Amino acid sequence: MRIDRSIVQPLPLFSRMSDSEIDQILSHATSARVAMGETVFVQGTPANHFFLLLNGRLKVTQVTADGQQIIVRVVHPGDLFGFAKALQRLDYPGTAHAAAESLYLAWPTSLWSFFVEQNPALAVSALQTIGNRLEEAHTRIREMSTQEVERRVAHAVIRLAGKAGKAEEEGVRIDFQISRQDIAEMTGTTLHTVSRLLSAWEGKGLVAAGRQKLLVRDLKGLARLAEGER
Repeated sequence: MRIDRSIVQPLPLFSRMSDSEIDQILSHATSARVAMGETVFVQGTPANHFFLLLNGRLKVTQVTADGQQIIVRVVHPGDLFGFAKALQRLDYPGTAHAAAESLYLAWPTSLWSFFVEQNPALAVSALQTIGNRLEEAHTRIREMSTQEVERRVAHAVIRLAGKAGKAEEEGVRIDFQISRQDIAEMTGTTLHTVSRLLSAWEGKGLVAAGRQKLLVRDLKGLARLAEGER
């Protein structure tokens, strides 16, 4: 099925491409929709495709050598993901789960080098994505090494609000289902600790945390906690 270029033209990846360049890229793409909870690819399996998320949200998890699962990345609309070829890998380093119903485009990995050579914007976007991922990883490592858990969790919630938050009358709502276990995996702590913190924050009017929903009521107050202010 032909993919209409109007679907992707608003995305930064395609903003500097001509119509013919976009059509060439899309001619090799397939589209797929995944329901919440379904996987796009699994850690350790051959990286046969790379992807672009059109809408929805994905969580990329890794299972460590000692069997612990951690969330290493949240994929947002417009993000490239699964491009193991750019990381000099033959397999996917993590598992991509749909955190909401999602729609993505996929291309065979064998086309990666050709696309990068023919479309500098794609190469730049990939480099920016890799750079952002490295910066986020370094930030999380620094936080886990130097900050108490409350500050780490506050920073994680603020990042989610910035990337996936929708302003409402009562605050900023994370627009996909995010569980307390998810936040624990993002911050290297336990479900019990996250539950205790969110309950305390609710009592202070900072957040409203349902079972799978999170509303930040006081972003400035949460930012003060993240910076260690009381």
